Amino acid sequence: MSHPLDADAVRRWCRIALDAVGGAREDIDAINVYPVADGDTGTNLYLTLESAGQAVAAAATGSPTLAEAVRGMAHGALIGARGNSGTILAQLLRGMAEVLAETETEAETETEAGSEAGTGTGGGNAGGAAAGAGADAVRRALRRAATGAYQAVAHPVEGTMLTVATAAADAAERAPGTTAADVVAAACAGARGALAATPGQLAVLAEAGVVDAGGCGLVAILEALDAALSGRAPDVSFRERLGRAGRPGAGPVGGGAECPVAAHASYEVIYLLDASDEATTRLRDRLDALGDSLVIGGGDGLWHVHLHTAEPGQAVEAGVEAGRPHRIRITALGGEAAPPAGAPRATGRAVVAVLPGDGLAGLCAEAGATTLTARPGEAPGAGELAAAIVGAAADEVVLLPNDDELWHAAAAAAEQARVAGVRVAVVPTRSPVQGLAALAVHAPERRFDEDVVAMTAAARATRFGEVDVAERQSWTMAGVCQAGDVLGLVDGDVAVIGADPAEVASEVLERMLGGGGELVTLVLGTRAPAGLADRLGEQVRRGHLGVDTVVCAGGQSAPLLIGVE
Repeated sequence: MSHPLDADAVRRWCRIALDAVGGAREDIDAINVYPVADGDTGTNLYLTLESAGQAVAAAATGSPTLAEAVRGMAHGALIGARGNSGTILAQLLRGMAEVLAETETEAETETEAGSEAGTGTGGGNAGGAAAGAGADAVRRALRRAATGAYQAVAHPVEGTMLTVATAAADAAERAPGTTAADVVAAACAGARGALAATPGQLAVLAEAGVVDAGGCGLVAILEALDAALSGRAPDVSFRERLGRAGRPGAGPVGGGAECPVAAHASYEVIYLLDASDEATTRLRDRLDALGDSLVIGGGDGLWHVHLHTAEPGQAVEAGVEAGRPHRIRITALGGEAAPPAGAPRATGRAVVAVLPGDGLAGLCAEAGATTLTARPGEAPGAGELAAAIVGAAADEVVLLPNDDELWHAAAAAAEQARVAGVRVAVVPTRSPVQGLAALAVHAPERRFDEDVVAMTAAARATRFGEVDVAERQSWTMAGVCQAGDVLGLVDGDVAVIGADPAEVASEVLERMLGGGGELVTLVLGTRAPAGLADRLGEQVRRGHLGVDTVVCAGGQSAPLLIGVE
């Protein structure tokens, strides 16, 4: 059963797209050879989508309309766009948002007019307006997106994500379907076909034996929209698609081909610009003479400027003459960004840990870690994580995300920090208790790689459990839960559904100790029942001889976290 393209669908689209591009980020980076073989297209698309998703989440307070959701998504992408591909994606989303917002406004106007004339059916018309954008609106949205993206790029090149966007719009217009889901499915098929053909359109892709990286990311984003509307998962995995497109192998290819980028373009300059349309037109001509890969997207007084140039100072000065540039970012292409003049040289090794509560943060800080406390229901983004890594003022940093859902953001943050000259390793800790175990064996006197291996091994040797309360009805591995049910999770999967937190915790602990263990760590949350730690400690002493128990106050919202080493 297909879903309407409404505000809820936009939220789902953002979540699915962020997860899809996050999972494929390294593979997309690996095939990035155009316009510069700098291996960051996947990371840039992920960061752009993350900013778009955060804007949609901010707009989700209350009951946002489709127009508010899509405008939020486009605005978030614009202000957070990274790189050439991210800037083009922001312009694509802006084009779609313009049409979808117009469609909703037109539907509301028609409903009001019909009601005043007495010709409408009241709730029926209102229901139609609230049902989301239809097939024709999606066709027009995809066409305006592709057209706007071409206009934003100073010198469009075929065989890129622009070609993929146009193919998606062409396929959507030919689609016979009558629902938004039908049209998006057809657009995905057209995009996949165009992606497979990109090596035949761009010599640098053919020489490297890859498809276009930006086009690959765009296909994943369109497929995420298809999944949000249809409920279908993509037919093939990302790597299978690369294989079908003719990629001869795996791994980075950036060093194997010469890209058609002028030799003098050695810096990437990005900034937001407050300026009029007329001033931006003049700016485009001036920047075009300064470098390559010029993309200026946006409108309504706010623009995102992207340029590769050997004269970054002149590029910024041109922005000052046109209006007010801000969020200026200058990065050396093909190398690490130089530290600011006069900045102290970072030395030594640091551990950055993300924790869900003040108590856990305090424990890790006492052990020497730099901590970042995650706000309830609001996970830190890649930018916040990257700032924490760089802010640790060390030339080697180990990042402990301590949450499955932070893995993609952590990996993207590590890439950003590496550009700033920091050596970063992400230990795949899925729970704070795994982070505690990793931190316990941290030894800065060891070689960096040896330390990371030891911390990773300690984390993997720690089983983790959790007791929490369900916020809504949901399907789980243990059956259907209702809002208010107590859930017991083991290694991330729901294993127990009950009504009493203490009983659920007892069963979870017993299951975890069924495979043996030497140390149990109980981390009490703010909602932990009185006497819970004493009850579980007695359970361990009576039933599991030789197993030690450690109890600490974590301050997290979940009543209990359990670790078994």
